[in-house]
Amino acid sequence: MINLLIDNRTDKENLEDIFFEDILLALEACYKVEGLEGDYEISFSFVGPEEIKDLNKNYRGKDTVTDVLSFPLSLPEEDPDYYLGDIVVCLDRASEQALEFNHSLKREIIYLTIHSFFHLLGYDHMNDSEKKIMREKEKSAVIEVGVFK
Repeated sequence: MINLLIDNRTDKENLEDIFFEDILLALEACYKVEGLEGDYEISFSFVGPEEIKDLNKNYRGKDTVTDVLSFPLSLPEEDPDYYLGDIVVCLDRASEQALEFNHSLKREIIYLTIHSFFHLLGYDHMNDSEKKIMREKEKSAVIEVGVFK
């Protein structure tokens, strides 16, 4: 089971209400794809471009706006009931990408959630073999959610 905490730090109102069920559905799909057991807590924040740029600079050394950041705390094998970590999404960048890829903001938020969840579990895409594994897991979770528009 996943306990989801959402924090909206943008000037857009009610994002936590609008996207709560979609984000939870995406996280539960990842949980299922990964075959996890136990209870997990995840913090999810919507932020603006300046905040995510500051986070990206401070934690990754990249002075740019990005779409999403993941901050893992521990891995499932370390403790089956734990706080998994933080997902931080830049709403402005997610909106731009939704337009760029010609799909809904909902689909973009779901994809970014799925992508970040697998980063929280230690998956990455820095080389071709890691990228292939991560993309297969993301694809399975997206199919599980059933959101393609």
